[in-house]
Amino acid sequence: MKVIKSNLVGLITFLLILVELIIGFGTLAIINIPRAVIPLKSFKLFLAKISNKIGDLTVYGLKLIMLLMHGNNIQVINNEKYDMSKWYMAMSNHQSWADIFVLLTVANKKIPLLKFFMKKELWWIPFVFLANKTLNMPFVNRHSKKAIEKNPSLRTKDYENTLKSCKRFLRAPSTIFSYAEGTRFTSEKHKAQNSKYKNLLQPKIGGMATALSAMPEIDTLINFSVVYKSKKRSAWSFLNGEMKDVKVFIKSYKIPENLKNRNYGSDHLYRDEFKEWIEEIWDEKDRKIDELNF
Repeated sequence: MKVIKSNLVGLITFLLILVELIIGFGTLAIINIPRAVIPLKSFKLFLAKISNKIGDLTVYGLKLIMLLMHGNNIQVINNEKYDMSKWYMAMSNHQSWADIFVLLTVANKKIPLLKFFMKKELWWIPFVFLANKTLNMPFVNRHSKKAIEKNPSLRTKDYENTLKSCKRFLRAPSTIFSYAEGTRFTSEKHKAQNSKYKNLLQPKIGGMATALSAMPEIDTLINFSVVYKSKKRSAWSFLNGEMKDVKVFIKSYKIPENLKNRNYGSDHLYRDEFKEWIEEIWDEKDRKIDELNF
């Protein structure tokens, strides 16, 4: 009986989320059709603001679905206030694809809509593609060090593409978000990386540093630390409620002035200084996750 109930909860949750996303992104797609034929910058700015509002409403719908199906089991630890008219940078540890839903709902109406850097390999997924086109969530190429060593021009190309994508964020207040680990945490990846952190993979700073190069007006980094009670990490475990007990610790950091208005593409000293700053935060984050564990 318990298994039947769990599967039923998972199925209903999946269907509700699917319907919510179809309605939300369907509305966004229709509203953004004129953008293809009206190239005016003022019109694009107007559409960006409207799209963000629809994005926030869609996320609010997801929040209600999670409350209905899983209850109020997300414990948010945060006493800070944010300005919805400003731009922010954010990062988080990454354990499951469920992190996206958890972080979106936790951030909803607290900070401007989260805008994720998305791997270009995911462009074929309908909702991902629509997010890119209607909410200015950019696709980015992530070439390996080995590939860049073989073809150094890839580094410049990646930098220019990311820089161009970040400019689109300026159309409306947003929170530029990156999973700094670059991939989901697993014991296997942790061991293969020989990570010096107990609970985290090594941080990758290229995307965030490039975004800051493009948008020096950002002065705050928001750091999310997500911890689940369950050890399960599958999509189905999230849908059926096995991962419903979550703690999210949120802490903000003032971005040092010496890290603004720098060029990540050519300034090697900037890369080193940005990396050092993020790794200091990562050390603190690693210890905090130990405290948060259920």
